[in-house]
Amino acid sequence: MNIGAIFDWDGVVIDSSAAHERSWELLAAERNLFLPEDHFKKGFGRKNQFIIPNLLDWTHDHEEIEELSFRKEELYREIIKKEGIDALPGIKELLKFLHEQGVPCVVGTSTPRINVETIMDVLGVREYFQDIVSAEDVTHGKPDPEVFLLAASKIGREPASCLVFEDAHYGIEAGLRGSMKVVAVATTHPIEDLHEAHMAVHRLSNLNYEAMLDLVR
Repeated sequence: MNIGAIFDWDGVVIDSSAAHERSWELLAAERNLFLPEDHFKKGFGRKNQFIIPNLLDWTHDHEEIEELSFRKEELYREIIKKEGIDALPGIKELLKFLHEQGVPCVVGTSTPRINVETIMDVLGVREYFQDIVSAEDVTHGKPDPEVFLLAASKIGREPASCLVFEDAHYGIEAGLRGSMKVVAVATTHPIEDLHEAHMAVHRLSNLNYEAMLDLVR
């Protein structure tokens, strides 16, 4: 089966939105920085390197941006280690199904690699993924399709033969711009707002596997 599967991380494999939002709040309080009320919704799915200078306007200095980004993710991992995290409904079953069908899977995310690897091991899903394309591997964040195009190349699949699993509008746009078939999960946004995707489900446990595969057959 000449099909590939590319998974966004946050909102698809796990729901870490509360931990991410809390880490931004902790960072703002720690550094005495102003945090707009709507910042999280506007920045969801974007790289920290875009959020910090463009949405938050905290600094435009490259070194300061990187330092703030590193600290934000450090705070996020501290929250996860303290409170734990679960896989979203249906993800383990889907990964097992794709593995049995011989469909290679890869992560394509704006999340730093260390976050992904840490949680992969906590959830016990590392064996299902052939590779990870993370924030450190790309120059342009979503909605640019770079992360997904690189992910497709990692598993030796043409973009048109790849399924992208996403929850964020920027990620859905990136998948479409990469000429891939997008399956949207209503983790972050209402399902009626995900109409631009080729298929949308409330959760992956509701996914019709045959209909999903028909998208790329």
